[in-house]
Amino acid sequence: MKYLHTMIRVLDLDKSLDFYCNKLGLKVTQRKDIEAGRFSLLFLGLDESGPQIELTHNWDTTEPYSVGRNFGHLAFQVENIYELCERLQEGGVTILRPPRDGYMAFVRCPDNVSIELLQQGEALPPCEPWASMENTGEW
Repeated sequence: MKYLHTMIRVLDLDKSLDFYCNKLGLKVTQRKDIEAGRFSLLFLGLDESGPQIELTHNWDTTEPYSVGRNFGHLAFQVENIYELCERLQEGGVTILRPPRDGYMAFVRCPDNVSIELLQQGEALPPCEPWASMENTGEW
């Protein structure tokens, strides 16, 4: 058995691609636009060989999808959690659970899916502004 992908339904494809590609650094590895079904499937990853996120965009959907907390979260291992959180924050992403411990942070994508960021290897030494930053909202 091999893990293939996680599918997320997205309301605004441009906002989602901005978040996953421009802010998190993933790449579109495959795209299928299904005219007859009026939907698009986009697969995102670091490359084509690793795990993927499948974004499903139903063209005619205008109402937000309900948030299912039972989904849990997507998790990404990152080279430098402080640098990524700073870049995300500069891009307008709210850091919901800051990396106070130098190891773990949480954000949400435009469709409210919780994203866990984990520092590769050992935790980085605690530093400001992260060490004293409070949680925001739910993650």
